[in-house]
Amino acid sequence: MLRFTQMLHHGFLEAGLESEIWQPGIFFGRWAKSPNAGLGKWLGYLDKWLIFKMVLFIRVRRKAYCGGNIRFHVCDHSNAPYLANLPVCKTSITCHDVLAIRGALGYADAFCPASRTGRLLQKWILSHLLKARLLAADTKQTLLQLEELQKADKFQNKWRVIHIAFNDKFKRLDKKSALKLLDSTLIPPGCTYLLQVGSGITRKNRKLIIDMVAILGKQFEGFICFAGEAADQELLKYAGLKKLEDRIISISKPDHQTLLALYSNCDTLIFPSFSEGFGWPVIEGQACGAPVIASSLEPMPEVSGGAAIHADPCKAEEFAAAWLALKNIAFKNELIQKGFANAERFQSREMIDSYLELHDIERAN
Repeated sequence: MLRFTQMLHHGFLEAGLESEIWQPGIFFGRWAKSPNAGLGKWLGYLDKWLIFKMVLFIRVRRKAYCGGNIRFHVCDHSNAPYLANLPVCKTSITCHDVLAIRGALGYADAFCPASRTGRLLQKWILSHLLKARLLAADTKQTLLQLEELQKADKFQNKWRVIHIAFNDKFKRLDKKSALKLLDSTLIPPGCTYLLQVGSGITRKNRKLIIDMVAILGKQFEGFICFAGEAADQELLKYAGLKKLEDRIISISKPDHQTLLALYSNCDTLIFPSFSEGFGWPVIEGQACGAPVIASSLEPMPEVSGGAAIHADPCKAEEFAAAWLALKNIAFKNELIQKGFANAERFQSREMIDSYLELHDIERAN
């Protein structure tokens, strides 16, 4: 969320407004060996939910009621409890997804199981989130799911969809530049590969790509590249059962330029996810000229803008059929061009203007 916070900050500055970023400091957390596990995690909670809430209370009393036209924005829904310390009519919040919240409430389609303490945390977050008067959801899917969770009578609120913008520059690299960047990876020179970008958690549905390639047989003899998180032993074992273990390539945490090269040079981007808040790889791939085959579940069709082929993430045969459809070069090129056009929807200025409109603020320049 740091990149999103910085995007909003710089966007507001470019719009001619003053902007400050407030975030928790480290007090108790300084005594932790690991900030994300064990005792360190709980000390971090003290810094976040005790110390910073007190700091926020003091700052708001100093800032919010001094007569200026000041507005507040909470950049991530997981920080919704801070809404209790901010003036309700001057504060907005971004809800990027409700996956963890729905998972904590027992919705299996979220693919986000929660621990006992996790369920308590997510319910606490939701109780504050539903009280927001000004809210921006990244997708229609997230907004609809959030409204479904609002069982009581709705507040006089202003909730809307504001698509998040690219958090970096994504563009198609020429063939020579892409291949040069890929020289240092495990991808053999000149090979054809299907690309999946993301983690290896269950909802990313990586096994479907292996099933898809198994169905295609000799019609596709290239590689499967998993970028982001390396294929784990369970996935490699599954590939072995399909006689595909020697065609799996893993590229862990590629830097941005390598990621651009992967998108620009892949045969097809495959994104068969069961559950997403947004689905970044869909538009990142489109911006880099990759033809995209993605899950038919929302929000993937919304994000793709109709510039991808969508298939049932439970049916590898549909993904295989979609790939075969791309052998029609004219159709493939048309899909790529539509992808370039769709990616233009997710630009920073449009996002910032929508946030200003949410607060009824006009640009100062």
